[in-house]
Amino acid sequence: MFYIKQELPINEQIRAKEVQLIDEEGKKNGPISLKEALDIAYEKKLDLVLVAPNAQPPVCKIMNYGKYKFEQAKREKEARKKQKTLETKEIRITPNIEQHDFEFKAKNARKFIEDGNKVKITVKFRGRELNYVKLGEETLNKFIEDLSDISSPEKKPILEGKNMFIILAKKSEK
Repeated sequence: MFYIKQELPINEQIRAKEVQLIDEEGKKNGPISLKEALDIAYEKKLDLVLVAPNAQPPVCKIMNYGKYKFEQAKREKEARKKQKTLETKEIRITPNIEQHDFEFKAKNARKFIEDGNKVKITVKFRGRELNYVKLGEETLNKFIEDLSDISSPEKKPILEGKNMFIILAKKSEK
């Protein structure tokens, strides 16, 4: 179920003596008393909705409030549907990766970037491999070079504990 962010005061909830009335066709009716506006709304079997409480006098509109809420919820749902969530995909490798494995991982990274995701490439160092950090950095630079046509690195390779990583994002088209 979807909810409107702000509930508008309707009918008896409105606390003003005089209101600027807009009828269901959008025509403005000069400042009239709240009681008259409510009578007009009830006559047409519609709701009186306070749309601009800070105006002088407050602005009320005659409408079917249930239908209005439904339409608003529908618009919000459509807006959420069109939003693209950005994910960060992770690819884990070792510093002494074989050529075929490298090509396979690079192909996957390319696919992720083309889909609009960011790719985090992590080099895991095990045991004595930590003495050869340069090897891991070279592997990451090879990834950067291989994917340079569609992506750019967000930062230089970073070493955190036993892992070194880099994040690649799609190049912005100007």
